[in-house]
Amino acid sequence: MANTTFELFTTQFSERLKSPLPGEMAHRSMQANTRNRMHFKPNDRTRNSAVLIVFYPHEGDIYFPVILRPSYDGVHSGQVAFPGGSKEPTDPDLVHTALREAQEEIGLPLEDVQILGRLTEVFIPPSNFLVLPVVAYVSYRPRFLPDPREVADIYEIKFSEISQQSIIGSSKMMVRGEAVTAPHYALHGQKIWGATAMMISELLSVYQTP
Repeated sequence: MANTTFELFTTQFSERLKSPLPGEMAHRSMQANTRNRMHFKPNDRTRNSAVLIVFYPHEGDIYFPVILRPSYDGVHSGQVAFPGGSKEPTDPDLVHTALREAQEEIGLPLEDVQILGRLTEVFIPPSNFLVLPVVAYVSYRPRFLPDPREVADIYEIKFSEISQQSIIGSSKMMVRGEAVTAPHYALHGQKIWGATAMMISELLSVYQTP
C-alpha cells in the first residue's frame, strides 16, 4: 500500500474520532444476550484499564493485531483480545496504560506509535473492568515480540476483512457456569466476541461514518 493511502486512512480516522462516537449503539450488535437483558454499571471496585488498537500497512492492506490469551483460571482465559490491561499507579493516564501494556505484551516499539484518538469505554462485568480503547498507528509492520506469560499467539487482522458480514456469527458458551449466547467475528480459526467484538463494532461504525 502506498504511504499516501495509509496516511489518508489515518488522517480520516483521526478526524472521525473527534466527532461524537456511536458508543452503545454500535456496541449493541455484538453484545451477549445476558448483557442485553441486564443492566450493568461500574461500581467502587471497578478497575480502570485500557487496550491499544494499532493500525499498520502491510502488503497493500491495513492491519491491526489481536492477541490470544493463554489458558488460565480466570474469566478471560483463552479469549482473543486487544493488547492491554489495568492502569498502574505509575501510569499518568489510560493512554499511557494502553501503550505500556502493548509494549509489554507484544513488544510494540512505542517511539513509533502515533495516537489517533479513543473509542467509547466498555464495562466488562465478569472481571469488573472499565476499558478505554485507544486507537493508534505505526507507519510500518512491527516485529512482534509476544510475552509468553500473557500471550499465547498474535493474529494480524486485515481491516478490510473484519468489515465483511460473512464472518459474523453467533456462539453458545459457558461463562462462570452460565450459558451465554454471543455474536462473534470468526477469523484465523478463532471467535472474537465479548468486549473486543463490541470495540471492533464501534471501530467499524466510526470508519464507515461519512
